[in-house]
Amino acid sequence: MEILERHQDGVAVVEIKGRLDSKTTADLEQKVLGILDSDMQGLLVDMSDLDYINSSGLRVLVMAYQRLKKSGGKLAISGTKDYIMEVFEIAGYHRLFNLFPNEDEALAFF
Repeated sequence: MEILERHQDGVAVVEIKGRLDSKTTADLEQKVLGILDSDMQGLLVDMSDLDYINSSGLRVLVMAYQRLKKSGGKLAISGTKDYIMEVFEIAGYHRLFNLFPNEDEALAFF
């Protein structure tokens, strides 16, 4: 898995490439916690190049959502492939997260 971070218009954009599973979730969690600890109020997770996600990866996203919501921040997810979207729907998280088809639309949300 590869995680890239950049900032655009006051939003931390995290691009995830590869597989987000129990072996790689700790890397994402560390990255996200660093962003949240820096008082960033906007987090966009770009999943355009994500090939797989399991419950441990979803747990990190829920944790980020809860922390941002508590502090008045926002979290958005963009670029989910159809089979990744199915995981969100099965878990019911499609109702929790702000999901966008692409990064431009997600950035407009902020």
